[in-house]
Amino acid sequence: MIDFSLTSEQKVLRERVREFIVERILPLERDPRQGPHGPQDDFRRELNALAESAGLLAPHVGAEWGGLGLDHVSCAIVFEAAGYSPIGPIAMNCSAPDEGNMHMLELIATEQQKDRFLRPLAKGETRSCFAMTEPAPGAGADPNLLLTEARRDGDGYVVNGVKWLITGAQGAAFAIIMARTEEGATMLLSDMSAPGIRIERILDTIDQGFAGGHAVLRFENLRIPAQNVLGAPGQGFKYAQVRLAPARLTHCMRWLGAAGRAHDIARRYAATRQAFGKTLGEHEGVGFMLADNELDMHQCRLAIWHCAWLLDQGQSAGSASSMAKVICSEGLYRVADRCVQILGGMGVTQDTLVERIFREIRAFRIYDGPSETHRWALARRALRSVGDLPPGI
Repeated sequence: MIDFSLTSEQKVLRERVREFIVERILPLERDPRQGPHGPQDDFRRELNALAESAGLLAPHVGAEWGGLGLDHVSCAIVFEAAGYSPIGPIAMNCSAPDEGNMHMLELIATEQQKDRFLRPLAKGETRSCFAMTEPAPGAGADPNLLLTEARRDGDGYVVNGVKWLITGAQGAAFAIIMARTEEGATMLLSDMSAPGIRIERILDTIDQGFAGGHAVLRFENLRIPAQNVLGAPGQGFKYAQVRLAPARLTHCMRWLGAAGRAHDIARRYAATRQAFGKTLGEHEGVGFMLADNELDMHQCRLAIWHCAWLLDQGQSAGSASSMAKVICSEGLYRVADRCVQILGGMGVTQDTLVERIFREIRAFRIYDGPSETHRWALARRALRSVGDLPPGI
């Protein structure tokens, strides 16, 4: 039996993060240094400094690199608390894509690569991006359509191709690039200042919570030395799963915190707003929406903790992370949608954060694998195991 009760240390840590977010971060949510493509870098650095002074910077990274070295279950607790504010994960340096990149670098990179790329990233001195997704007809939900090519040239590679929806590219210090080589899909590290990388444009999207926004990148004869190959050549898809399975889960953790914030705003409104002789919450239609929010968030939390527990036990969490991604992206979107409905006219204004949370959480149903792709993979697994069923059922 899995025991999901919190240890005394986890309870203390959760309260530390909650207190930090409420007292230090919530008052900064309206800072004007935030635009449609995320917070400005000076604002991000100020937020990171606050988290560092509170001893809460990069909670998922090992102490050797300046983090707290938390296990996955403890990260689930901390990331949910951080996600209560849209700038909480940025402040604590556990936001995408940097959080996933740190995780992969810590597991796969050479010591030299860790010193050069991971250490400043974990400290909040730099940002990064993960360049895998391509415009049609290239790789999207189907990574086998990868078109970006890295050709051997002396002691290194020459990269050509186009990537898009690359989160955080604007202002990033380096990129992790997925490209086809003669060995197969390969991950390569490159400074963003290197000749041959060009940001063609920043895409206007419905979200604004990621530093650097989402960019279209073009590689034109980008030279990358052999020492900047991440892991072994040809193992890129394998390493992508090392990154993506936990990254799906950490998205779930953060958005659970955001949905909890929207729910708190909605239930306070429902408890005070009067209509037809009583508060909104006393009307069954609104009360049931609040109850359904509680049900969805509880189910999401259980899915997250189960997957995190599997990872902490060293077990495969591929199917569990796919399930958690679908359960949470769709369940938490329902929570945000109900909160807009409960607030009525207030819900479609920017007078509260509910409008922003609703708008930004919609994209969660697409990135890191749309729900349909995960359902397709889960269905294939279900059908492959039909032969294991007992006869005569």
